Amino acid sequence: MTNVNIEESWRKELQTEFNKPYFTQLISFVRSEYSCHKVYPPGSLIFNAFNLCPFPKVKVVLIGQDPYHEPGQAHGLCFSVNDGVPFPPSLSNIFKEIQSDTGAAIPSSGNLTRWAEQGVLLLNATLTVREHAAGSHQRHGWEEFTDAVIQTLSAKRDGIVFILWGSYAQSKAKLIDSSRHYILRSAHPSPLSAYRGFFGNHHFSLTNEYLVKKGKEPIRW
Repeated sequence: MTNVNIEESWRKELQTEFNKPYFTQLISFVRSEYSCHKVYPPGSLIFNAFNLCPFPKVKVVLIGQDPYHEPGQAHGLCFSVNDGVPFPPSLSNIFKEIQSDTGAAIPSSGNLTRWAEQGVLLLNATLTVREHAAGSHQRHGWEEFTDAVIQTLSAKRDGIVFILWGSYAQSKAKLIDSSRHYILRSAHPSPLSAYRGFFGNHHFSLTNEYLVKKGKEPIRW
């Protein structure tokens, strides 16, 4: 049995995944990468998204693809960077849309821990990456694991908002029961596509309208 350092409610929900052969191979690959290369995020933060947002508290799932691969940025939450790190372009565009959609001021820090603690699961499809090498840990088993996370939330919870930006995230819609959950889709916030449907998508206000309708506390974006 693979011993994974993850928040207890998630451990219970995902134990069957941890016991599968692919996960054992994945952990072996990840350990060898951390021992031979510079890998992000730091090992203790690989499951940060889960540790900050326990399974019963998830209200919103935001799906990213890969952790940031430059020094000091990644800390286990998609789109988020550590305090004091300049905003990457996609995050900058996310804050612009929040401001235009909800009127909230652009924050001084790109650290989205505050969202995670309110019930936003900031889930990258791949949870680790080698320094300076985007996509280097794709297709080694992380996607199978995070797909299982999405399917488990879809099957065992109700009334979650799934936010899918860009074609990669939108490919995950097939894992979600749209009769039980609210799926929001748009272009990705990267500079290449933000003007093709990300700006003006109103996903932040739409999320909160839905949560309030379901009797849940809205997110303070």
